[in-house]
Amino acid sequence: MAKSPRKFLVVGKVSRPHGIAGEVKVQLAPEYAGVFGSVGRVYLNDAAHPYRVLSHRAHQGGVLLRLERVATRNAAEALRGARVLICTGDLPALPPGEYYAYQLVGLRVVRESGEALGELSEVLRTGSNDVYVVKTANGELLLPAIESVIRAIDLDAGTMTVVVPVGLE
Repeated sequence: MAKSPRKFLVVGKVSRPHGIAGEVKVQLAPEYAGVFGSVGRVYLNDAAHPYRVLSHRAHQGGVLLRLERVATRNAAEALRGARVLICTGDLPALPPGEYYAYQLVGLRVVRESGEALGELSEVLRTGSNDVYVVKTANGELLLPAIESVIRAIDLDAGTMTVVVPVGLE
């Protein structure tokens, strides 16, 4: 049985070194702020070689990481600007009915009747609920990610079934 290729996800960017012992400050996408409690390795820029996460801690809206093979401030400085990637298979499982944004982007969006509306192109994070951006033949449709609108998500079928509220079309 052949292994499926690993998929990588950019979760942040190294903004600067921190201290003299090789820690780096990473600005994270908000969705991934808590993953380092369960993700034991990261990849930088090209995903060729993993770095084991030796420690992590929240710091001023980001996270400080101490990585194997990065033991000095100069080594940390060399990573400034690097994209931080994780293997999607390393992400912690979410409770039923919850999804990572990367799982949703690209889904075909259909009405309950089966009529195709378009494709989910982006997930916008807002204070109260997420908003799904759907590319349609007539432009973009913004749908609130609430139960009365999002009726079903089937990752295996690649579909999201929705009810479009009156006035949004």
